[in-house]
Amino acid sequence: MQISPPDLSQATLTSMNLREAVLNNADLREVSLNHADFCMADLSRANLRHAHLKEAIFYTANLEKQISPGSYGGRRPPRGKPQVCYAPGSKSLCGFPQHGKFAKYQFREAILKEANLSYANLSYADCCLADLRSADLTQADLKHAKLYTANLSQANLYAADLSHADLREATFTQANLKEADLREADLSVAVLNLAVFVGATLYNANLSMANLSMANLSMANLNHANLRRATLVGANLIGSTLHSADLTRAILHEADLREATLREANLSGTNLTKANLSMANLAGANLVRADLSYANLRQANLWEANLEGACLKGATMPDGEIYEIS
Repeated sequence: MQISPPDLSQATLTSMNLREAVLNNADLREVSLNHADFCMADLSRANLRHAHLKEAIFYTANLEKQISPGSYGGRRPPRGKPQVCYAPGSKSLCGFPQHGKFAKYQFREAILKEANLSYANLSYADCCLADLRSADLTQADLKHAKLYTANLSQANLYAADLSHADLREATFTQANLKEADLREADLSVAVLNLAVFVGATLYNANLSMANLSMANLSMANLNHANLRRATLVGANLIGSTLHSADLTRAILHEADLREATLREANLSGTNLTKANLSMANLAGANLVRADLSYANLRQANLWEANLEGACLKGATMPDGEIYEIS
């Protein structure tokens, strides 16, 4: 289906069937596209500035490298103005005004690589299997969004709200999640290696079997988080809080946990070989059968911690002494 000429600005196409439509370079500014079906459509480089897209369907659509002059010069919109995506002179997907609590956009399998979705309201959106590599989602609202198996490698999610989101098996390699809100999000089996979570909130999040190797989780809130069998090899957890977190059989080989709070955390069967736990608070922690070989526990708080069956071979104890098996 070829639409020509591509200038449809200010048109009304509500509920229109645009499946497989070729709309590359189309001018769709201020067009009413609520409930429209864009399944398998080509919207590459289309201008969607201020378009109305409430509950529009973008299943497998191509929205890659949208170009727009922008709305507010690359700055956050003024108070009272509709929240849209903007990026002057850049690859930008524009036209996502805030539609209250339930946005419900459908981007399943959509190509949104390098798209600018900063400050967009995508709460409850279906982005399963979507390609969001290098996308800008700065301060985006993704509460309850479905991002199952989506690819967000190198995406910028600074201060984004991903609370209660479905992120199972999603890929966040080298993504920026600094100060993001991921409380009660499901990140089970997600690929998060080299991702940045500095100051992020992961309270009660499900990170079971997730790969967090070399991730930066310094100062992150992981209280009550589920990290069962998660891989955190070489991860930076300096100053992070993991109160009552479940790290059963997790792998924290060479992880940096200096000054981390692990009070009453479950570390049973956990691999902490060569981990740095100096000045960490492990009061009341369950370290039954944990492997602490060559770990640094200098000045750590082990008050009422359960170390039954734990391996402490070559570990540096709180008093600075090296543990030696007699």
